[in-house]
Amino acid sequence: MNPESGPNTTRKGIYVLPNLLTTGCLFFGFYAIVAAIDGNFARAGIAVYVAMVFDGLDGRVARLTGTETHFGKEYDSLADMVAFGLAPAIVCYQWGVARIAEYGAAWGRFGWIAAFFYAATAAMRLARFNARAATADKRYFEGLPSPSAAAIVAAFVWLANEYSIEGLPGLVLAFTVTASAGALMVSRFSYRSFKDRAAGERVAYSRFLVVPVVFALIALNPPLVLFGLFASFALSAPLVWLWRRLRRRSRPQDGSRG
Repeated sequence: MNPESGPNTTRKGIYVLPNLLTTGCLFFGFYAIVAAIDGNFARAGIAVYVAMVFDGLDGRVARLTGTETHFGKEYDSLADMVAFGLAPAIVCYQWGVARIAEYGAAWGRFGWIAAFFYAATAAMRLARFNARAATADKRYFEGLPSPSAAAIVAAFVWLANEYSIEGLPGLVLAFTVTASAGALMVSRFSYRSFKDRAAGERVAYSRFLVVPVVFALIALNPPLVLFGLFASFALSAPLVWLWRRLRRRSRPQDGSRG
């Protein structure tokens, strides 16, 4: 018997299924960049959403099958940077932010700075997540998750391409959406992660009926509904924070009246 093949020997290699899903996320992120360069912005937006599906599956599959590894976590983080950091920034830049330069050199600088700002904040968001993964509350994300930010940017480009949103107002709106999504990623706002809900957890039948309704709405107008859903999620944390802050300020006044 070969002593190097004993039961306690650590085998070299990687688990196929979860890393195959991560590769799918990476592929569709790369495809989104290629599609944007070719001018196929609808395909680019769809590719980002397909990448989100693969990104949501790889971690769950790894946990369910007991195949979580350090390699898988690092590979997933790098794939996320491509799919949800670089891809949305390049897609948005290729669609219209670059055309801001037509209105002057200053606008052109704002265009590529907005795209770079988004990519940089996505990298910082992923680095912060990895650094605090061991101690962070699993129920919440600190800052907008990079897939959600990518979904907002991709849906906006998809929506703008469908409705031919052009001109300086549209380009400024693209700059605002890109920069705002990046800023929310590195913010301190808390977003619900929904990781505390197990895959086999039972839910009320009435709540499950929301799922087909959402799918039906998405089928009616995919870019508009998806942009509305993810934009609402992105704004939920700042609005909750503002509501709590206003409520705290109103409490002393209410007490003094009594």
